[in-house]
Amino acid sequence: MRAAVLFEENEPLEVVEVDLADPGPGEVRVRLAATGLCASDWHTITGAIPSPTPSVLGHEGAGVVVSVGQGVRRVAPGDHVVLSWVPNCGYCRYCETGRPNLCATATPALLAGTLVSGARRLSHRGLPLYHYSFLSTFAEETVVDEAACVVVRDDVPLSVAALVGCAVTTGYGAVVNRARVEPGATVLVFGAGGVGLSAVMAARSSGARHVVAVEPEATKRALALELGATHAVDPSGEDVAATVRGLTDGEGVDVAIEAAGRVELVGVAFGLTRRGGTIVCVGVPAVGSSASLPGPELVRHEKVVTGSLYGSCRPHVDMPRILDLYAEGRLPLDRLVTRTYTLDEINAGFLDLVSGRLARGVVTFPDATDAAPAASGATGAPGSTGAPGSTPGEG
Repeated sequence: MRAAVLFEENEPLEVVEVDLADPGPGEVRVRLAATGLCASDWHTITGAIPSPTPSVLGHEGAGVVVSVGQGVRRVAPGDHVVLSWVPNCGYCRYCETGRPNLCATATPALLAGTLVSGARRLSHRGLPLYHYSFLSTFAEETVVDEAACVVVRDDVPLSVAALVGCAVTTGYGAVVNRARVEPGATVLVFGAGGVGLSAVMAARSSGARHVVAVEPEATKRALALELGATHAVDPSGEDVAATVRGLTDGEGVDVAIEAAGRVELVGVAFGLTRRGGTIVCVGVPAVGSSASLPGPELVRHEKVVTGSLYGSCRPHVDMPRILDLYAEGRLPLDRLVTRTYTLDEINAGFLDLVSGRLARGVVTFPDATDAAPAASGATGAPGSTGAPGSTPGEG
């Protein structure tokens, strides 16, 4: 089969023929229909996120089950699945207390480049390739752990379902699971990429009265307004604090979501949140960076500052639920897709991502049983390779 391989950091991905072994015990083979282009993959290409090479990247995907290994019971050939990059074990302390996104088995091994068992099923010219985030979705097919397969309804396009594998669940879950936004709340979202826009949709779906999106790119601000933001602010030319004060009688927002991955925004979000409010950090800042918060106010104002990994989700519960909301017309997830690409255009897609032109770019596979959403706002040069450049903050 064909896959996009990262042979060395700071080099373009190479689309080559690779071999995929049959699934072992507890493993599942999936034919990919679509996979999203995420900033985390880009950070791995540039070396900002250390990960072994050569590897097949990609961690936001959906497809159809082809075959299963011995002992697999939760999925069967023909099932439509979203792939979860935290194939939780189900029995550790975190899984048993309802926080499978922090699974003690899966999370520490996330970037080890293998399946949970330590096995590798990918190879190129006889040499083993590493997996990425247990999934390796930049390929026509993949082998994953059974726990990574979330069975979803088959009347939803898999090109939409793929986004639920990372961006949508991360943004939606930060609002619904972590911040627990209530009707009438005021929510501030920093960053309007796939994650931030998903947070915007979730906030409006939760009944928020005001949703303020802070984003320097004009096209993303416009999309944020279409998807439910009541206000969209350009931080390079507008006063974010003045907008917040005007909407909240000077009190500050109830919830702030930092989805841009910029550590300095944590302090900004803290300052714009009311007493007793909640700041949820979603974007992952650079390794070694630290946030600075005012010590006295940290105590006196009783604000909650928290992180949210993978939307603090329970994949097998939350992902099907999110797609139900999409099917009911309550979450227009297809609007997140700025452009679709073929696998051969994947490097062009990353160039579009780092330029800020994409809410979400999606690679689709023509042999899969799925109709991709119509492309809009197409940019970039199909088929170009390009070398890594600047790093975006948010997926």
